Amino acid sequence: MKEFSEEIKSALTVLRSKGVILYPTDTIWGIGCDATIPEAVQKIFAIKKRREENAFILLLDHESRLLSYVKDVPEQAWMLIEHTEKPLTIIFDQAKNLPPEVIASDGSVAIRITRDPFCQGLISALRKPLVSTSANISGEPYPSSFSDINPEIISGVDYVVNHRQNENSILKPSTILRLKTNGQIQFIRR
Repeated sequence: MKEFSEEIKSALTVLRSKGVILYPTDTIWGIGCDATIPEAVQKIFAIKKRREENAFILLLDHESRLLSYVKDVPEQAWMLIEHTEKPLTIIFDQAKNLPPEVIASDGSVAIRITRDPFCQGLISALRKPLVSTSANISGEPYPSSFSDINPEIISGVDYVVNHRQNENSILKPSTILRLKTNGQIQFIRR
């Protein structure tokens, strides 16, 4: 098995060449790409057989990068990110500096600040947000471990990260909430 840093380098090479990876996250296994490359995002829609109007979650390595992709970050967001113990995805109004393929039709964007060391290292090296969508065909159950991933997904990506594939813990998706610029909070998934 490749060392941790070598896995990051291998995944980074694929991401920079407009490729798609299958990788472990702070929640469930995900399919990802450089969120700023429309062609790569389109490939993920095709792999998942997902309608394009359903936007993806983006991962960032640090909350300081939020202001690069969200016009106005409500004060509550900083508090939620700092104090949450479980993975939390926040839907922000008014995305910016992102291609239309990762922005919802209402102009919002879903972002999670990852605390997973592999994802943090990869995003830090990429210096861009990473798409993170469950490693399943749209409409099928999400995989609770690497062994549950549909072979069609595995063969559809350009690179499968060889890290944490043998873990047996049951994985769950993140909590998702929508945070309006006026401070209103709406839970989408708990």
